[in-house]
Amino acid sequence: MLKRFVFTLALPVIYLFAFLPFPVLYLLSNFLKVIVFDLIGYRKQVIFTNLRNSFPTKSEDEILLIAKQFYRNFCDLLVEAIKLSVISEKELVKRIKIIGYDKVEAFHQQGRSSIISVSHCGNWEYGPLIQGHVSSVPSMIVYKTIKNQPVDAFVKGIRSRFGSILVPKENTLRKIAELKGKPWLLVLAGDQKPGGKSSPFWTYFLNQETNVFLGVEKIAKSTNSVVFYCDIRRLNRGYYEAEYSLLTDSPKEMEELAITKMHLKALEEAIKKNPSNWLWSHRRWKSKRPQNITLDTMIPEFAS
Repeated sequence: MLKRFVFTLALPVIYLFAFLPFPVLYLLSNFLKVIVFDLIGYRKQVIFTNLRNSFPTKSEDEILLIAKQFYRNFCDLLVEAIKLSVISEKELVKRIKIIGYDKVEAFHQQGRSSIISVSHCGNWEYGPLIQGHVSSVPSMIVYKTIKNQPVDAFVKGIRSRFGSILVPKENTLRKIAELKGKPWLLVLAGDQKPGGKSSPFWTYFLNQETNVFLGVEKIAKSTNSVVFYCDIRRLNRGYYEAEYSLLTDSPKEMEELAITKMHLKALEEAIKKNPSNWLWSHRRWKSKRPQNITLDTMIPEFAS
């Protein structure tokens, strides 16, 4: 109740900041970076540990530079997320360049549905907005419900402003069933840490043993949907590009785990090209592989 009350009081201030021009917001971001990095050291241990383990051949100076760039990007993302609550469609289109989406739409015109594998790269909050803007079919964004209901409503309101449909992850299959017979688009983030029985597969990712979601692959195979990977890259401050790359248009013919490995490889290559672009503050490797689970092998109970 207290968190809800605090957010309700803060909401007018958030909207006040949202109407500030981008240059002023980036001055605020510079100030936030000093607080978050130099004074508070927000998740510094997590970030530096993740970076050192992911890039063991990089020097401490290189790791420090990536971390500083990450903190700047992270603070920019915070102020940009506030701005997205009032940004116009015209301004949004100016700030994120779309590459290769015509390939996705070509499949929709054939009556095929598509799954877009995304990650926490660049400004991932731009993704739901631009997806709703460009898609000619129902554009569904799978998300994890936030326990604080006012915050959840605020975030959903932002992400659905230009037509995207926010779908709680537990309702994904039900929502797809509602659209039976019609082409649809489903956006899934595949880079977060699964938990419990949603961790049927472990592999090497960024030089570490990593448990992986199989949602993209499972849904693609069951619905015969085309699979794309979307990489959102930072071009310069406040400007991004989203590039759609086809992974497979015949998921049912793919070997088990092949689609999962493909979008993990695409993500890993994107991170290596621009390390500060990813969300390093996430406790991605908090879980450790149980001894009875073999790397790169599906747990039998989850095998199709």
